Amino acid sequence: MSQLTFIIADDHPLFRGALRQAVTGLEGDNAIIEAGDFDAAKAAAGLEPDADLMLLDLAMPGVSGFSGLMALRAEFASLPIVIVSATDDPATMRRAIELGASGFISKSSGIEDMRAGIRAVLEGDVWVPASCQSGQEQDADMADLINRLRTLTPQQSRVLGMVGEGLLNKQIAYELGVSEATIKAHVSAILLKLRVDSRTQAVIQLSKINMSTLVA
Repeated sequence: MSQLTFIIADDHPLFRGALRQAVTGLEGDNAIIEAGDFDAAKAAAGLEPDADLMLLDLAMPGVSGFSGLMALRAEFASLPIVIVSATDDPATMRRAIELGASGFISKSSGIEDMRAGIRAVLEGDVWVPASCQSGQEQDADMADLINRLRTLTPQQSRVLGMVGEGLLNKQIAYELGVSEATIKAHVSAILLKLRVDSRTQAVIQLSKINMSTLVA
């Protein structure tokens, strides 16, 4: 079996160790790259364009909620991403898949279950725990919102996430290393794509994605 490259993105060293253990139990002498925050995860994906799989913590420092998944999915379309999270209710799992994840692994899973999920995704399947498959279907308004969020560029997804964290345009510009005028342009484009009139309304739309995970 040829060598595979995995990116493990989680801010908890102990859980990165658990994922590393799951990956090293697979066949082959595989390469593993670890990232402790969102910027490091994004950088790793950029440096390893042929990576076979990213295991991404849903709650990573440097990004809010599903914003990280949306940004990575938009920028690295060919990279399979499996969400790993302690928040493992059916709604959260469904939302991850709807936003482009190739699988979902609960942090409460045993090593063998994690390994089974990783193998399934590597073989081209979408992996979710059985408890997700019996959940209720999403409503039409949520489906429309998800489709609109998918039209955001990677940078727009990142900006929206930072707006959701309460950062001002000047602060976002500093964090991303661009001009404030560029951020204003991104915000205007985000409002247009989400069909809202203000930053507050955009944050409300983003919160619907994250708050929906509280409703199983």
